[in-house]
Amino acid sequence: MISTKLPHDLAQCVQQALDEDLLGDGARQYSDINADLIPAEKTDHARIVCRETAVIAGTAYAEEAFRQIDDRCELVWHVHDGERVEADTVLCDVKGPSRALLTAERAALNFLQTLSGTATTTAQYVAAVEGTSAKLLDTRKTLPGLRNAQKYAVLCGGGHNHRIGLYDAFLIKENHIAASGSISAAIERARQAHPNTLLEIEVENHEELMEAIDAQPDRIMLDNFSLGDLRSAVEEKPEGIDYEASGGITLDNLRAVAETGVDYISLGVLTKDLHSIDLSMRVVDEKPLP
Repeated sequence: MISTKLPHDLAQCVQQALDEDLLGDGARQYSDINADLIPAEKTDHARIVCRETAVIAGTAYAEEAFRQIDDRCELVWHVHDGERVEADTVLCDVKGPSRALLTAERAALNFLQTLSGTATTTAQYVAAVEGTSAKLLDTRKTLPGLRNAQKYAVLCGGGHNHRIGLYDAFLIKENHIAASGSISAAIERARQAHPNTLLEIEVENHEELMEAIDAQPDRIMLDNFSLGDLRSAVEEKPEGIDYEASGGITLDNLRAVAETGVDYISLGVLTKDLHSIDLSMRVVDEKPLP
């Protein structure tokens, strides 16, 4: 079970998803014309099933979708976020008003399949560096509106979060350096502006690396360094500065990058190249929940 705190914008994120499905142009209340086919008093019992091997994430998002439609919906989860499941595993039993179950279904499954996809991909990459000291980081290359949700899913898959946005850590890149005049000038200004904030700077070659080391940031991103250059950089790595490898890293070369001795590896693929997990919800025979 993942012990990390759920994202603060979870309920708002779910509401936005429901609004997409249920608010027509200029409408002030939700409308599901398909639900009108079902008697208002009818209740049902449904099951959410995972159709492939996956690492689960997003159970709270799915539950919130049902709750926002009708708080009489009752969910019993058989898995936890961060848990690996095999194909055809029953994730959850849901019971409640039939109209509510079917109205909330798509939004609930969208969150589960998307976030579980992020967690599953992350777990695959984390497994590839097992036994090394490297930690895998996500990036800001996330789906619009799902930044916090996807970063939570990375944690569910065993990865780590890089900065959340542009407000919680410095990542000084090529354009910032050019605008500031030099690597050392950019670092000095950053320290003056926000002295207690994590400060990372990106370098693209050995000369820039040496200048960055002299300016003493907290972390240096080695962008698109070859394996040989990464090893050389690690050999002369000073105390108190972490190294992060980034750029051109795939599942095929990930292990080799980790074995160079870098502290972190950042990967946009964890959140941007998404494979949604195959899930389904099916109404089953009416019976008490376990």
